[in-house]
Amino acid sequence: MFKLNNRVAVITGSSSGLGRQMAHAFAEQGANLVLLARRVEKLEELKNELVNMGVEVLPVKCDVTNVAEVNEAARLAEERFGKVDILVNCAGSAKNAGVLDMTDEEWDFTIKTDMDSVFYVTRAFGNIMKKNHYGRIINIASMYGLVGNMAMGTIAYHTSKGGVVNFTRAAASELAKDGITVNAICPGYFDTELTHETLITPEFTQYMQATVPLGRYGKEGELNPAAIFLASDEASYVTGVILPIDGGYTCV
Repeated sequence: MFKLNNRVAVITGSSSGLGRQMAHAFAEQGANLVLLARRVEKLEELKNELVNMGVEVLPVKCDVTNVAEVNEAARLAEERFGKVDILVNCAGSAKNAGVLDMTDEEWDFTIKTDMDSVFYVTRAFGNIMKKNHYGRIINIASMYGLVGNMAMGTIAYHTSKGGVVNFTRAAASELAKDGITVNAICPGYFDTELTHETLITPEFTQYMQATVPLGRYGKEGELNPAAIFLASDEASYVTGVILPIDGGYTCV
């Protein structure tokens, strides 16, 4: 079960963090990969690691907030592989501030990076999936898309990830007729380039221990099984699901 041999998986934000981890996981299951990120040198490094696992890898320099670059990446993927089976919308970033202090520029940056990009990428690659009446789209949202928090002000991030959550439901409803499932994973506190400086502080660690029932941060690789399941043929009747992987943060 859950093998992905001969499948083609596109992963945005795959130069680091959760995207890079998922690229390894999909390669282990036999999927060929299209890697998208702005730092092409990081993608080339990752490609060298993955081809040794016996899969084909196409690295593409792509800013997911740029519609022209997203559409060109989709064209290159289809030209290389003839199809796209799986899309993981993993790219993201954020400017953190509270609702009373956030600037227009900080708001616009976060919304465009974390929410608009999901639309651009889903539209481009979803149209390729539609041709074959098959697709698995997995959006990486956040537990902050489901709840607020009292640890820090990050209003635009909450808003963008909440948008991704309901985008997932709406897209799942629309694309079911095209043989495409759309689901979302909502990670809790995982140590990545984006979160590291916040998570290592004693104050935030204390907050985490008080609010996460499992009492720890997520470990590298703990998102991968859910992504593999949602990308698999076995998940053919699963769509519109919002799956928190957060150590229990959203259950209390």
